[in-house]
Amino acid sequence: MPSPRFCTQCGSATLERRRPAGDDHHRLVCSGCGHIHYENPKIITGCIIEQDGRYLLCQRAIAPRIGTWTLPAGFMENGETTEEAALREVREEAGVVAEITCPYSIFSVPAISEVYLIFRARLLHDTGYFGSETSARRFFAPEDIPWEQIYYPAIRQILERYIAERETGSYGIYMGSDDTGKVHFIR
Repeated sequence: MPSPRFCTQCGSATLERRRPAGDDHHRLVCSGCGHIHYENPKIITGCIIEQDGRYLLCQRAIAPRIGTWTLPAGFMENGETTEEAALREVREEAGVVAEITCPYSIFSVPAISEVYLIFRARLLHDTGYFGSETSARRFFAPEDIPWEQIYYPAIRQILERYIAERETGSYGIYMGSDDTGKVHFIR
């Protein structure tokens, strides 16, 4: 996301990247009124929804990577809880009304300032309709998942781990990062 060009407090067009007094990060600071413009990571929420040993995936109808597959997930909106955001994304992208059973994975992607919060959820109702960001949606058996067409590495890693755990019947809660390649078990 590009940095703002104007101060949202006073309208000045002079924003400087510098370290404010007492801060340990460089920030965009208005040279007119001194307002600090914080640039924070985006939060992506979504769900793993399994039905009869098959997993719900959505085919992207929007850039980037139109035609690739992903879990139903998207950006959290202001005023939502993480759970509300995940369930809204599932409804919008897959036409599925779901219920969250538990958190599953927290995955950081520092290079693009994103954090993924993925929940386990169960399907309550399938409306049969999906939103404009999705060109298709389908439940895949593990052997039929189009692995090479899953665009986001974080989503692929999360789904691979979940499927492996399903075989053992024991699920964890995980946190990890793509910059280290390490995933840590936290429960």
